[in-house]
Amino acid sequence: MKRSTKVISIIIIFFLIIASVIVGRTMIGKHFQKKFGKRPPPGIIVTGVVKNEFSEKIETFGTAVSNKTKSFRIKKDDLIGELNLNSYVKKGNAIIKLKSGNIIAPFNGVVGYTGLTEDIFVSDSIFIITLDDNSIIYSDIKIPENYSSVVKKGLPIEAKVSSYKNKIFTGEVDFISSRINAETRSLLTRIKIDNTNLELISGSLLEVSVKFNLRDSLSIPDTSVMMEGEKAYVYKVSKDNVVNKTEIKIGTRQESNIEVLSGLNIGDIIVAEGLKKVYPRSKIKPIEKGSKNSESDWKKKT
Repeated sequence: MKRSTKVISIIIIFFLIIASVIVGRTMIGKHFQKKFGKRPPPGIIVTGVVKNEFSEKIETFGTAVSNKTKSFRIKKDDLIGELNLNSYVKKGNAIIKLKSGNIIAPFNGVVGYTGLTEDIFVSDSIFIITLDDNSIIYSDIKIPENYSSVVKKGLPIEAKVSSYKNKIFTGEVDFISSRINAETRSLLTRIKIDNTNLELISGSLLEVSVKFNLRDSLSIPDTSVMMEGEKAYVYKVSKDNVVNKTEIKIGTRQESNIEVLSGLNIGDIIVAEGLKKVYPRSKIKPIEKGSKNSESDWKKKT
């Protein structure tokens, strides 16, 4: 009898120990969950889906040509004073003063100089100076034959020159040839660029992009897109700031923007940066792209 009572006591003590361990682990788990389990959601850069202009482009090259140009042959001994090269002269003003009479500008332009040479008819050395009206720049470019059906007069163009690496000059298609060149298989096309500030110089090499199929489409930053094989995805942010992985169909990439053909609507909020910091169904603290606003400031706008 005493032995059985002892066994029962041992069993009871054993179960009490087990129960104490279970209760202790539960309480410790709740403590750590309370302390570490409710961390604030990460701050993530978000942006709204907007509309931007997209287009296809034909890339080619051309040489800048002045709107007007005129040359003057001047005898060296006829020159009075210094020649003011690269100076801007208005129509009716003197380009250069000569003993035989001043040369008057027939139009507004910049004075240039081609050098000192020997005239084949006279023994005296002569100057050849130019007056260039660069207020409008023209350039003849070659459009590949396979684009001949899409090139139209008035299409917008963009041009770059090496001297202005970060600037884009804009203009339009001004003239299109009526036939394809059989040797180059190209269509001769003339473009026109407004150059009122006289930044472009005649003779400059132009990198030209002719834009066609212009359209307004939904646009998102390229940093917001995840590619998995041939499929594209974004993290769409719900009203309660939960992100959901959403498949989209994309079109043209234009600089840092990507055209969205389907899967999103204008005004939708998506994760713009920091894709590796989030995962499907996770909650975030949205921060507007390009701003230091907090979540509360963002909600005021939305």
